[in-house]
Amino acid sequence: MREEILADEHRDFRELVRTFIARRIAPHYAAWERRGVADREVWRAAGAAGLLGIDMPAEHGGGGSDDYRFQAILSEELARAGTYAPCLPLHNEIVGSYLRTLATAEQQRRWLPGFCSGDLVTALAITEPDAGSDISAMRTTAVGRDGGWQLNGSKTFVSNGHSADLYLVVALTPTDTRTAAPARGTSASMLVVEADRAGVKRGRLIDKIGMKALDTSELFFDDVAVPARNLLGRPGRAFGYLMRNLVQERMWIGISALAAAERVLAETLEYVGKRSVFGMAVGQHQSNRHHLAELATAVEVARSHCDRAILAYNDRRLSAEDAAMVKWWNTELCQQVVTQCLQLHGGYGFVRESVVARAYLDTRVQTIYGGTTEVMKEIISHSLI
Repeated sequence: MREEILADEHRDFRELVRTFIARRIAPHYAAWERRGVADREVWRAAGAAGLLGIDMPAEHGGGGSDDYRFQAILSEELARAGTYAPCLPLHNEIVGSYLRTLATAEQQRRWLPGFCSGDLVTALAITEPDAGSDISAMRTTAVGRDGGWQLNGSKTFVSNGHSADLYLVVALTPTDTRTAAPARGTSASMLVVEADRAGVKRGRLIDKIGMKALDTSELFFDDVAVPARNLLGRPGRAFGYLMRNLVQERMWIGISALAAAERVLAETLEYVGKRSVFGMAVGQHQSNRHHLAELATAVEVARSHCDRAILAYNDRRLSAEDAAMVKWWNTELCQQVVTQCLQLHGGYGFVRESVVARAYLDTRVQTIYGGTTEVMKEIISHSLI
């Protein structure tokens, strides 16, 4: 974010985040990428540093701040550093928004202290092998049993999947909870499922092309008994909750994508000023200068739009269509910036340890998760016609 929309407290927080990344994440990141998961201790360190539960009630160990700029700063700095694990924004912004707005007082007492300290890592389990952007096609079911729920099914692409202690699982439920199984008129509910509950099984770590330190896995539920007290929100309302909270998820992805693009462009400008070809710096050739001018202009325009959206979200004025615009524009722009900057690096851009090569792999998923670019355009178009 530009300095003019920040106060001293935000600048101090940015320095805290940068110091945390430099000391507690960057030195270990290569090892986490090889292993496919971050050390568990880094979550507790993040909690101790005040990076978890930023907007959670202070009485439960949270930061008690509803200023979204703190969340945006954390997302920006993690993306700028190219460190996508531990996935603190998923824990804070996505799962946290459900727990903060839907959990009862009793549920908050049970879960929020561990959420804020890093003792309870969380994940969201929505996507299934045959149900991605079309969440209405999901097959995981939860039926009434012994005063609670019996959960069966599977999920995939669960970020924080191997680290998590608590999963927010979306499952089909009967409209009438006394019905033996979901049938016509089926709705969906959100259940909080402990990782150590009988019948919960973690599948393989999914071998992704990027974001390798972020543990992404499959989950399987075999007659899992979930107590009634673990229902989050009202039964049958999960789809509505998802639509409401996708606004913040898409903001997070868009903010991260733009920060990554800015980092890659800045690094590229430095590189092409030093690297020579045909007796001239790469960046001095007219064609390359024009490409860089186009990228710099596009990034500046995106920054103005994104900062305005952050302020609007902070004031509770951002619509779902606005968030979709931020998400699709910034993620597609990031792909353009990274691809063209890699070309300007020549052979060095193809080296895995370079900033641009890492970004080429790590940011590719941003046009896909949280809703594909095509889905974003559908959302926007429906508000126009």
